[in-house]
Amino acid sequence: MAGCRRLSGSSLREVLGEAEGVLFDCDGVLWTGERAVPGAAELLERLSRNGKATLFVSNNSRRSVAELERRFSRLGFRGVRGEQVFSSALCSALFLRQRLLLGGEAGAAGEPSASPPGPVFVLGGEGLRGELREAGLRLVGDEEEPQERAPVCAVLVGYDDQFTFAKLSEACAYLRDPQCLLVATDPDPWHPLSDGQRTPGTGSLTAAVETASGRKAMVVGKPNTYMFECIVERFGVDPSRMLMVGDRLETDILFGKNCGLDTVLTLTGVSRLEEAQAYMASDSPAAKDLVPHYYVDSIADLIPGLDE
Repeated sequence: MAGCRRLSGSSLREVLGEAEGVLFDCDGVLWTGERAVPGAAELLERLSRNGKATLFVSNNSRRSVAELERRFSRLGFRGVRGEQVFSSALCSALFLRQRLLLGGEAGAAGEPSASPPGPVFVLGGEGLRGELREAGLRLVGDEEEPQERAPVCAVLVGYDDQFTFAKLSEACAYLRDPQCLLVATDPDPWHPLSDGQRTPGTGSLTAAVETASGRKAMVVGKPNTYMFECIVERFGVDPSRMLMVGDRLETDILFGKNCGLDTVLTLTGVSRLEEAQAYMASDSPAAKDLVPHYYVDSIADLIPGLDE
């Protein structure tokens, strides 16, 4: 059972020594805004020198993997490659590619569909749209409308700071077709801003679409396991030898629990230690799923557990 213990000293060396690799969330863990968390770049380099895999799982659907790779470099993280990064934008594109182009359940092998599917209606920015195009999917608005356009086959809700009533109405019109999928990149209800304020997240926009359409979205990102299934397919990792490090109990820590990973809460982001302790004291099994195995004040606190 997860015990929310401070990870330090001999326990730290033991936990990191047994791990083959570490999954990191990005926002609030490796960086806050445009500033890297002090010591984060050194930790990644130390993990690499110790032969530990480092992979990155982000619910942020605003940026493409290529944009995230450039952000790592800009913030001083050397040697991070795009193939190590699993964003909700990328994984949503892989999910829809599997369902629409390969004609199978996501995560299962499939044969190409006999006829090309209709386009996807996207509530989101260019980073998300770019990942869908890379996956071979057509998008509403990308090309001149043919007289006999195939029906829209999916509505994908991501982070959209240009969300409008008109977009909501258009999404609902497509979703009247029961064959049209409703998919959300992630469930995050809000995101913190640097001035202490909050901005609505994808989860808030998804709730609006669900309420207006009467449909329930399939959610790709954390805490659901699809992102980890993508990692296993690409790298063949053993969940019992991986750590999940994140700053949000309801997504990162629950994601780790759902995937069979030991979890570490870092206190540089959204969730507070008091919240984790309250969940641990609760009688609710669902609340206990949100309790991390360990916590640290910052991921820099992991550095002493690794050899120089």
